[in-house]
Amino acid sequence: MGRNTRKRRTPLATKAIAASAALVLGGGGLLWAQMNASAHESNNSAQNYTKAAAATVATISCPDVGQKLTNVPWKARQGVAMELAKLDKQITEAYARLASTRQAQANDANFVQNAIVAPLKEKRAATIDRIRIDITRVGGQFDSSLAQLAACTTQTANQTTAGGGNNNGGQNNNNGGQNNNNGGQNNGNNGQATAAPSASASAPANIGGQAGNGPVAADFVDITKVAPNVLAKPQKQRTASTGSFTTRCGVNANKNHNTDNVIVAPGVANGAHHLHDYVGNQKVNAFATNDSMLAAPSSCQNQSDLSSYYWPVVRVQNGTQDFDQNADGGGKEGNVGKILTPQSAEIKYVGSPASKVVAMPQFLRIITGDAKTTTNGLANANAHWSCTGFENKVQLTEQYPICPRGSNVVRTFAFQSCWDGVNIDSANHRTHVAFADPASGVCGNGFKAIPQLTMRLVYKITPPTVQNGQVKNAYAVDGFPEQLHKPSTDHDDFISVTKNNLAAKIANCVNSGRKCQ
Repeated sequence: MGRNTRKRRTPLATKAIAASAALVLGGGGLLWAQMNASAHESNNSAQNYTKAAAATVATISCPDVGQKLTNVPWKARQGVAMELAKLDKQITEAYARLASTRQAQANDANFVQNAIVAPLKEKRAATIDRIRIDITRVGGQFDSSLAQLAACTTQTANQTTAGGGNNNGGQNNNNGGQNNNNGGQNNGNNGQATAAPSASASAPANIGGQAGNGPVAADFVDITKVAPNVLAKPQKQRTASTGSFTTRCGVNANKNHNTDNVIVAPGVANGAHHLHDYVGNQKVNAFATNDSMLAAPSSCQNQSDLSSYYWPVVRVQNGTQDFDQNADGGGKEGNVGKILTPQSAEIKYVGSPASKVVAMPQFLRIITGDAKTTTNGLANANAHWSCTGFENKVQLTEQYPICPRGSNVVRTFAFQSCWDGVNIDSANHRTHVAFADPASGVCGNGFKAIPQLTMRLVYKITPPTVQNGQVKNAYAVDGFPEQLHKPSTDHDDFISVTKNNLAAKIANCVNSGRKCQ
């Protein structure tokens, strides 16, 4: 694109530039430009800037390598985890570069490909090859086709259409935490909710949330307009385990936060690229070990419960800055706004409608949900959003609820309740556990029923408002910067750590039909 020496812009043109710069698109995408296009940037006319915003790359989508690694030898897992963390860091760095180079992108149509996408592919290829070496060095098998996952694709603003996946107005019909939507994929949009307004003076200048990377207006729905939940629960069998065990561990009022994830990225600081709330075990970070967790204090009333329960924080994007606005995992990666502490956090273990349960093994790790649904689709999504007084409605996966005044936001999780009976973790942190059959409640493939961990978090949030395609006072979960703060990316993490035979006591309580704590 040629230079233009006109320096003066009209107010109308400036609005168009700001609207174009605010484009936020799905597909595991990265923000194309910073929110506020500066009126004093010289040597480019408003017309050229607007054209650049419409034609230049808006998103970069990279495959999730970790989901494909289902058979990594134990001896290689630490090294592979470190390399997978590098892949996440590389995408984050590309996000930052894409967002900070709008001048160069306007001047050179090939800038994104040559300066961002091509180097990113080279870095990813080298990292994937190191994963291959780590696996084959200890005698494991590596699927050579994974080398093809190095390449990332680009999208321009005019390649993308507005709106999200049509699934009961963005509602996801879940039963027992499972996603039953054609294998979890959202037809026609791969589970992605995108927003691509045209670069016009009438377009709102802040459609991408406070940080410019989400959420957008389409990510919210009035809870009163959500359909009732008509899905039937599995019928309880004579052998059902009908009891429950509640553990009271607080709401993280003491602000125990970090941006690590010791399950996915052990030994890697900022491995999550977003902030977590922690309750239960109080000494969990990237460098925690089984032994250190056994020696740590707990926030739970039952001091035999040393388990770690952690989830991404919720923030309200009302212009407020919190303590981490200049930090990795915080404002540097698009996680902005006031961090909200839940009003209540109910953590409960429940039984199986089909059978008795066995005790959870010590140090069992479970992740429920998928932090990268804009990249991976909805196959592993397990987000449940609702409002107090409206929990008989369909639980929302692809939209955040707007609750009426007097009603609070409810965020719930139902973890996988079937265990393979052998492993406390797996290479992709999924295949050692599974959901029971949603119709019968039976665990398949030789898996054993374990007490199902459930969580219910309640937040007091001023209801967002949506006007002319713009959302004000938005709230959202923290996430990877390229995941656009979509509600479907919500997830929860758990490490079972107990003493004084508590795991067996929980199972016995559930099996005997009692309500314990």
